[in-house]
Amino acid sequence: MVKILEVLPPASVIGGEIHIRWSGESQGFARPEVVFKQSRGHLISVSPDLIVVQVPEDASSSDLWISLNGQQSNKVPCEIATLFAANLHPVANPALDLEGNLYTTLSGRRGEKVTHSIFKIDPAGRVQPFVSDLMNPTGIAFNSLGEMFVSSRHDGSIYKISSYGEKSIYAKGMGVATGIAFDHDDNLYVGDRTGTIFKIDPKREIFVFATIEPSVSAYHLAFDEEQNLFVAGPTTSSCDHVYRITSDGNVSTYFSGLGRPQGLAFDAEGGLYVAASLGGRRGIVRIARNRSASLAVAGSTLVGLAFGYHRDLYLASTNSAFKLNFGVVGKPLP
Repeated sequence: MVKILEVLPPASVIGGEIHIRWSGESQGFARPEVVFKQSRGHLISVSPDLIVVQVPEDASSSDLWISLNGQQSNKVPCEIATLFAANLHPVANPALDLEGNLYTTLSGRRGEKVTHSIFKIDPAGRVQPFVSDLMNPTGIAFNSLGEMFVSSRHDGSIYKISSYGEKSIYAKGMGVATGIAFDHDDNLYVGDRTGTIFKIDPKREIFVFATIEPSVSAYHLAFDEEQNLFVAGPTTSSCDHVYRITSDGNVSTYFSGLGRPQGLAFDAEGGLYVAASLGGRRGIVRIARNRSASLAVAGSTLVGLAFGYHRDLYLASTNSAFKLNFGVVGKPLP
């Protein structure tokens, strides 16, 4: 008898690698097939108790099962993210406005100028250019009034973006400005990847809030409900940290053991989600309040995420945006 015992993780983007714990006996040289509705997954490895399979390009959310020697296993649900927009270049989290529109970047290489650098995707999935001639946009965040702010790692500036996509400089001199986030009091925090977290108050006064280890690419920021700031920034290590910074600037290591951690987001229960590798497997890692970690979504090129308003999850890869029926409520906006 062929039986699926567990599917880890139970959600993926196209091309993600899923681990299936199973039991079954193969006769002769027969190999199992993993079926996603009507599509066959690409087998990466097979052992008597574990199958590693890559999600095929035409897969969609449905039950998956194993077929072996004419036998079919039990069916187990697996959520597959749908492609929301392509031909992008996100380098951090996408961001949602109060109307449910998603914003993400075509960031480009450092110093590369593109015609349209930020795109707006409405809830129906329609994509339109939103901001032009902003060099290397990186982090996107909204304040409590729904106003949009964007960092540029090219010139170290923070830009305020109007509802019509017009930009104006909000603050300068942030070094290699990458991740940004607002606290409940509308103070804006900016990660300069060379080692500084800046705080900009609503009067635009700038303070050095904390210093941490430099990153080789970017800092990524997110606040929990207690107003602790969490920071991820990949280094040359294969065992990177997520830092927690209290409201008075005290820095401590919250979690260690991730590979190239990038975008961060919290759910309503205080679980921290990170685009990272865990145990050599890439995707979205969930770190529970007790600091246990597990892979929640599989995807080898994921760099960021944002919770939607209907238990969905938006995912950013190196060139696309996806939407996933995730069933988890995100932390409310400031």
